Amino acid sequence: MNRNSDYAKWVACWGNATSIKDCLEAQYAKNVTLRYPIKMCFSGSMLRLHFSNRTGIEDVTLSEVYVSKTKLTSTIEEESSVGVTFSGRTAVVIPSGEEIVSDEIAFDVVATESLAVSIYLGEYTSLRAGTLVTGPLSLGYYSYGNHAKAGSIPIDLMRRTNWFYFLNTIDVLTSEDKHALICYGDSITAQAWPDNLSILLEKNKIYDVSVIRRAICGTRILREYNCITYASYGPKGERRFDNETDVAGADAVIIQHGINDIIHPVGTQVNVFRPWEDLPTVDELKQAVNSLYVEVARAKGLSIISGTLLPIYGWRTYEPMREQMRTEFNTWLRSSNIFDKCIDFDRALARKSDVRQFVEEYDSGDHLHPSSDGYKRMAKEALNVLKEGINGKPYFKQD
Repeated sequence: MNRNSDYAKWVACWGNATSIKDCLEAQYAKNVTLRYPIKMCFSGSMLRLHFSNRTGIEDVTLSEVYVSKTKLTSTIEEESSVGVTFSGRTAVVIPSGEEIVSDEIAFDVVATESLAVSIYLGEYTSLRAGTLVTGPLSLGYYSYGNHAKAGSIPIDLMRRTNWFYFLNTIDVLTSEDKHALICYGDSITAQAWPDNLSILLEKNKIYDVSVIRRAICGTRILREYNCITYASYGPKGERRFDNETDVAGADAVIIQHGINDIIHPVGTQVNVFRPWEDLPTVDELKQAVNSLYVEVARAKGLSIISGTLLPIYGWRTYEPMREQMRTEFNTWLRSSNIFDKCIDFDRALARKSDVRQFVEEYDSGDHLHPSSDGYKRMAKEALNVLKEGINGKPYFKQD
């Protein structure tokens, strides 16, 4: 084990938000193993794991949890496995609406290598607290039976999943120069660009900052849904941001949020759950970002980076008035002095000949979410802006 005396600071090295699992017919699991391989960006000597049942409506029991070395696959190195404990116990109950933190676990963490967290759910377990994320570094596995300590899981009992249940954040005891960057938003951020940013940081030999994703598909700043059809769209910004920015070692947050407030309302004659009164004014969006996000972040000492909203021309609810709202909101995101920096994702991905539209190769095809190349372009734009520094100071160092 590496017991480097320079390791004295807890910093989050991986994280997701916690939302509500899509409300399908089956809502419980029993005798199931979850395994999540995770790339490490820092070296360190200890781990601390956060688990969340914040959106749950029943208590949840984690029967066993192990952390092991892996090659970012479903296979682990059995001899490296260490049991995760909670006040010395191997099993833990997470009360509904709450989050817990494990004991500090001695574990030799090596930057650029990977570990896996394996969770065994022995009893009937409500799968309400989960987050859907995608990207080249975001893939989990589940299997029937208890395989939490097994080096490999029987292939006929295993499937892949992009739903991350309960595991919320991993902290590493690392060196003082390390820090965390929070990426906060909706489905755009729940998809690949934060992973691509992590990959670019490593390629550029930038090893002092982690990328912590706090994103929920479908979420809005000012409204949330109280129906099972859209339950997975999760809590609104007012109920998310304070909790999701409590991140060990964080010093900055990128906020790219608000497009769903603009595109969701269509009127009850079209969709009973999406009344026109849910459509905010641009001034209401600005005020909400300031009071719900910026003021909260400032109180925590975080630098604040705005991210402009992407093109929506061709999206199924596109209308000129929505485009006008997006344009006005983006102008404010670029120019307001309440932000320390702006990452102009919109201009990076929009056509020069028609700024309402994506560059063709950056469009996934639905005219709202970027393609794989589009997410890579977002990550590149974020890296370029961060390289410029924040408030006249370098944001990271390059080896």
